[in-house]
Amino acid sequence: MLRTRIITAVIALAVLGVVLFVIPPQLAELFIAVVVLAGAWEWSGFLGVSGSMSRSAYTVVIGALIIATYMLLPVVSAPVLQIAFLWWFGAFIWTLFYPTPIPSIVRVIAGALVLVPMFLALIVLYRMGPLVLLLALLIVWAADAGAYFAGKQFGRVKLAPSISPGKTWEGVLGGLVAVALLAIAVAQWSDASLAVLLPFCLAVAALSIVGDLTVSMFKRTAGVKDSGTLFPGHGGVLDRVDSVAAAAPLFALGLRWLELV
Repeated sequence: MLRTRIITAVIALAVLGVVLFVIPPQLAELFIAVVVLAGAWEWSGFLGVSGSMSRSAYTVVIGALIIATYMLLPVVSAPVLQIAFLWWFGAFIWTLFYPTPIPSIVRVIAGALVLVPMFLALIVLYRMGPLVLLLALLIVWAADAGAYFAGKQFGRVKLAPSISPGKTWEGVLGGLVAVALLAIAVAQWSDASLAVLLPFCLAVAALSIVGDLTVSMFKRTAGVKDSGTLFPGHGGVLDRVDSVAAAAPLFALGLRWLELV
C-alpha cells in the first residue's frame, strides 16, 4: 500500500512540475479547472442523486460558476476568498458537532463553497508565481505526510473518531512539526521573517486539517470511503485536494494581509 502511494505521488509530482513550470500559463490554468471539475463530479456522488445525468448537471453548474469567477478576476477574488474563509471557519465548528444530518440541498451548496473558492485561490496563487502556489501545496503536503507518519508511529488519541477514525492528535502534532520545519527552511532561503512566516504556515496547515475532516464528513454521510479511484493508493481527486481546498484560500488571503508578496 505504501509503495503504491509513493509511486502515485511521484507521478503526480512530475505532472505538477510540468504544469507549473513547463506548459504555457493558459494551459496550466485550464489544467487547474479540469482538476476542479473532476472534483465536482466526485462531489456529485455525495448528493444522494442517481444517474449520470444528474451528476453531470451538477458538474456543469460548478463549471459555469468557475468560468464566471475566472472571467471576473481579479474583481471577485477578495470577496470570494473571504466567503471561503468564513465557510471553513463554520465548517470547523460543524465538525465539532458531527454526526449531524446533512440535507441534500446543503450538500449541493457546500460543494460550491468548497470547489469554486479553491479554483479561484489556485489561479490567484499561480498568477502570483508558480513557486508561490508550490509553497502552498508544500505546506499541505508537509502537514499530511507528517501527520501520516507520526500517526502511524505514535497515534493513540483520536482526533475526530466520528468523522475519520484513523486520525489522531499525535498525527496533527507531527504534521505541524513538519510544517514548522518547512517554514524555517523557507525563511532561511528567502527574506521572509520567520516570526511572520511560522505562525502563518501553521495556521494554513491547521485549516488544511479542517478541509480534510470536512470532506470526510460528507463522504461518511454519503456512505463512501474514497471520493474516487483516480489515484491508486490515494483515492480520488477530492481525497487529494480536500486539504488544499481549505488551505489555498487562507494562503492567498494571508499573503495579501501580511504583505508577503
